[in-house]
Amino acid sequence: MLYFIIGMAILAVGSVMTVVQLRSGADTNGHKAADFYNVVMQDGADPWMVKHTDGYYYYTQTTGGNVKLWRARTLTGIGAGESKTIWTPPPGTMYSSNLWAPELHHLDGKWYIYFAADDGTNENHRMYVLENPSSSPMTGEWTFKGKIADATDSWAIDGTVLTVGKDRYFVWSGWEETVNDKQNLYIAKMSNPWTISSARTMISTPRYDWETNTSPQVNEGPELTIRNGTINLVYSASGSWTDGYCLALVTAPVTANLLDPASWTKRSEPLFASSGGIYGPGHHSLTQSPDGREDWIVYHTARWQGAGWTRNVRAQKFTWNSDDTPNFGAPVPPDSPIPLPSGEPKRTRYEAEEAKLSEGAVAEQEDTASGGAKVRFEDGKGSLQWTVNASEAGDYVLSFRVCNGTSSLAPASLSLSVNDKQENDVFVNFSGRNHWGMYATAVHLNKGGNTLSIAPFSNDAELDCLDVLR
Repeated sequence: MLYFIIGMAILAVGSVMTVVQLRSGADTNGHKAADFYNVVMQDGADPWMVKHTDGYYYYTQTTGGNVKLWRARTLTGIGAGESKTIWTPPPGTMYSSNLWAPELHHLDGKWYIYFAADDGTNENHRMYVLENPSSSPMTGEWTFKGKIADATDSWAIDGTVLTVGKDRYFVWSGWEETVNDKQNLYIAKMSNPWTISSARTMISTPRYDWETNTSPQVNEGPELTIRNGTINLVYSASGSWTDGYCLALVTAPVTANLLDPASWTKRSEPLFASSGGIYGPGHHSLTQSPDGREDWIVYHTARWQGAGWTRNVRAQKFTWNSDDTPNFGAPVPPDSPIPLPSGEPKRTRYEAEEAKLSEGAVAEQEDTASGGAKVRFEDGKGSLQWTVNASEAGDYVLSFRVCNGTSSLAPASLSLSVNDKQENDVFVNFSGRNHWGMYATAVHLNKGGNTLSIAPFSNDAELDCLDVLR
């Protein structure tokens, strides 16, 4: 085998792997980055994010057994935000199991959460409501208001709220009768935030080949926004367990009778579908950048092709078409960094291959990695160490770009210490080698230099880079 020595890099021509030692072992100040790699939660589904007037982003997603909220000052920092389980159902009720797709809404000066739940049998899924009069949804007491249903009291999930002038509507995904052959979208008027006061109207049913290609056929996850008099109902179509899951659109003018199915027009093509290495994008929410100048979509995807319900959460900027409908474009490819939301401060990025590496920690060339290289740990050995500089003492977010190639598909973890203090482990869900995710955690840093050490703890995690942000 022929070797070439270039600087401090050792390239093995004909070898499967290229060992990279460029600047390895040197203390580095990192570099300022105005972009991020697009994962905001490495594990999650049915994301719902709200930017409130208090300057916080509030976020929730499906946990299955309770309702949990996160909050952070930045959109991309939500994974390391303050979190709190705000409600857990009592056992033995019709709403004790399978809590899906919670949504947080601020209505009439109070907070409401809408979620689907059942008693362990899917046929019994219905929508339920929580209420909190506190100024912050993270404080105060959440009260269970009960079931929200129309007169049919049929299977229902993914409920959301639309306000048009003085009128308020509930929109959800449901069955026409008692057979799980098709999920339709329904709308009904509300008399208050926990009560439906009219008969339901079906405004969308699976019709095109891209939404009738699974059994059952699916329209679900409706979310609504109004722009210049146009109501945009963006929904998820096809089976959520498939790579064909996508986002689609139904529109209506605000002046129309919204309980008349003829007022709603369905587009014949999806708005947002699998492409560029991203599979099954769907069940989204819409928010804005911190300075309010940009619109952003937050959505879940399969963690790898064919992953089904094994998902992560991503976010990207979108624009508007001339007819006041959203233009989501295509999902950003997984290894292409995108500009930070407008108003988010730059972060400092530290490459793993530039850290001080001990024996067993090996830097390798990798085209999917941010600096063209990554660090793996041979036989679960080795460590790396960064010197991270902080302009002032305080709490910072550490965002690690990581992957897990464990052959058993089990989770992996890395041990993290900051200034010789043991922190929470860096937890890495399985997505496959070089299918990168993100783990974020909040730590305290001293002013000046701080020593961050990473070592393998369980299974086969690899490390690309670290972003440090406030």
